[in-house]
Amino acid sequence: MSQQDNSRQDDLVRLSAAEMADKIRNKQVSSRELVEAELKVIESAEPSIQAFLHISKDEALAQADAFDKKHASGDTEGLPELAGVPIAIKDMIVTKGIETTAASKILEGWVPPYDATVITKIKAAGMPILGKTNLDEFAQGSSTEHSAYTTTHNPWDTERVPGGSGGGSASAVASFEAPVALGTDTGGSIRQPGALTGTVGVKPTYGGVSRFGAIAMASSLDQIGPVSRTVLDAALLHELIGGYDEHDSTSIPKPLPSIVKAAREGQKMDLKGVKVGLIKEISGEGFQPGVQARFDEALKALQNMGAEVVEVSCPHLSYALGAYYIIMPSEVSSNLARYDGMRYGLRVMPPTGTDQTAANMMAATREAGFGDEVKRRIILGTYALSAGYYDAWYGSAQKVRTLIIRDYENAFKQCDVLVSPTSPSTAFKFGEKMDDPLTMYLEDVATIPANLAGVPAMSIPAGLSDDGLPVGFQFFAPQMRDDLMYKPAAALEAALDQARGGPMLQSLKTPWLESLAK
Repeated sequence: MSQQDNSRQDDLVRLSAAEMADKIRNKQVSSRELVEAELKVIESAEPSIQAFLHISKDEALAQADAFDKKHASGDTEGLPELAGVPIAIKDMIVTKGIETTAASKILEGWVPPYDATVITKIKAAGMPILGKTNLDEFAQGSSTEHSAYTTTHNPWDTERVPGGSGGGSASAVASFEAPVALGTDTGGSIRQPGALTGTVGVKPTYGGVSRFGAIAMASSLDQIGPVSRTVLDAALLHELIGGYDEHDSTSIPKPLPSIVKAAREGQKMDLKGVKVGLIKEISGEGFQPGVQARFDEALKALQNMGAEVVEVSCPHLSYALGAYYIIMPSEVSSNLARYDGMRYGLRVMPPTGTDQTAANMMAATREAGFGDEVKRRIILGTYALSAGYYDAWYGSAQKVRTLIIRDYENAFKQCDVLVSPTSPSTAFKFGEKMDDPLTMYLEDVATIPANLAGVPAMSIPAGLSDDGLPVGFQFFAPQMRDDLMYKPAAALEAALDQARGGPMLQSLKTPWLESLAK
């Protein structure tokens, strides 16, 4: 390949998804060219980043060719704006014909016979699937160090974690291996990696995007959402995958608000009339100084664009972490009971000399198939649900959850959106918190409340901390008013990009891209 061709591929992968889509519509580039360019980056970057568990090269190229044929014939009426743009999928979302493992040995080799609803929509839009991204096993972790297969690295510093559980999707997007990705967010698994990698991560309203085909971790908390490099790209993907689904009993039978319109409106950087609530309980003490500094600067930028900032109190958020780590493991204990070696996935027979019973086979299978963190949460949840402790632990946690929901309802009576830092610290080094689960759990202290309350939340890059690593700024909106957070988020993104002279990811050193451009 000539140097000119390499340079063109480098230019293509640095485009936003919206820019790629525009070039496709104007026939300046084909879907196949974009897929080939991304596959080149993946080939170059993966030894350093390890964002993918499975790369679906042949499938992606075939999907791109099918779209290009349809596009050439003019048969594209009704297709969404991102049609033809490639995408990466977190391996927590089932994909027909492509191995889906949830990063667990217990599902190694499992190829689903059906697609998740969001995947059906992605395929109908003609978006080629580049592959399945790495995660903490069954989405249980805050660093992507608990995968059974590999450890994903942060593109900003490959000796540091990308956050979790969706570190694979976040790192793939940040390192230009994919323009957009899908993730799942149970306690911050899209937003926290977004903060640590300098990407945009969105947790939609619970029930606003179908969970059918998302492997269950904690069913009342899980939510599929977009990962991107810009707020507009997140909005475009959010609108594509959102909406009511009869296959999901928790899906809300209401139309989505005008998310893309709100994001484009925000790009005008006019926030007059927007009231922003600063959550007193999620800032200040316990947050890294550089994180708090970038947050304060971003808050000032919102005010400079005309937003009114008021302080609000959500007094029960201080109990959110405790309530979450009772509710979530309880649901994990229930959901993961199905992985027993009887129906699908891994089966390990008891050792010779042991009774060859179903119970012993289940015990041997779960011992070999589950990692330490998954076992820890199953044990915690089983204890919380046990006779004599159910009311004292699980029941009490659900009462706290109700109080948190009311806190948000009261706060939104005073303002349009709420804000906080996304994560208390920047990306930490591998192994730094592995021996102390409680310290690791604290990484989600600012993201967990949104999952408990079911409200939408979004993290966008707020700049680089004093250590040169990304910081996230988080928006919250009322249920089914996801559009309200897209306008100020897009405005803040535009203002910060204008102040620094371009998107933050432009300053990321990418030796894997530079080697391709030569």
